[in-house]
Amino acid sequence: MKRIAAGLALAGVLAFNPVIGHAALGDQTLEPGMYHEDVKELQEILDQKGYFGYSETTTYYGEYTTDAVKKFQADKGITVNGIAGEETFEALGIESGESNIVEVAKKYEGTPYQWGGETPDEGFDCSGYLNYIFDEAENKDLPRTVKEIYSEGTKVDSLSVGDIVFFDVEGHGPSHAGLYIGDNQFIHSSSTNGVITSEIGSSYWKDKYIGSKSF
Repeated sequence: MKRIAAGLALAGVLAFNPVIGHAALGDQTLEPGMYHEDVKELQEILDQKGYFGYSETTTYYGEYTTDAVKKFQADKGITVNGIAGEETFEALGIESGESNIVEVAKKYEGTPYQWGGETPDEGFDCSGYLNYIFDEAENKDLPRTVKEIYSEGTKVDSLSVGDIVFFDVEGHGPSHAGLYIGDNQFIHSSSTNGVITSEIGSSYWKDKYIGSKSF
């Protein structure tokens, strides 16, 4: 993981937020209406097995994906509901490799905020925190600043645990980020409270929320 001296931290990096990152296929149930990178991977596997007939793969779980899953389920003699859950993934030969990023993220709850901070000992800013937990839990090297992380992630319209949520707190684009941990909550390094869990829909954060991305 990159370690940049605090003095080199770029201006605009605000409170740091942890992200669960993009979970592996099989770690979450996929169902009609979802937008997620896992959907594209599912389509690719179904295509290889001769079930997905659309001209290209996408991140949208629509009619073509649903029909492909149903056909596969029927052929395998399992519940035919068009939803890719544990039973379907098992039939596809996909094993869950569940991420522990939420567990890792919560381990550092209470760590003080430090602008430019990248370790538990010195404290975290928001992007430093995300870098640290992604490196420990997923062995992933994120960009150093919130804006850079935002520019490289894959946009998702339906939040999943491990996605990174972004906020515009200054009115100039993404300036704060955190890790989505489910139940409308995210964990992040706040400039006032350090690493803390907050509600996306709270009076402070809901109007500043600008979207989420997966890695």
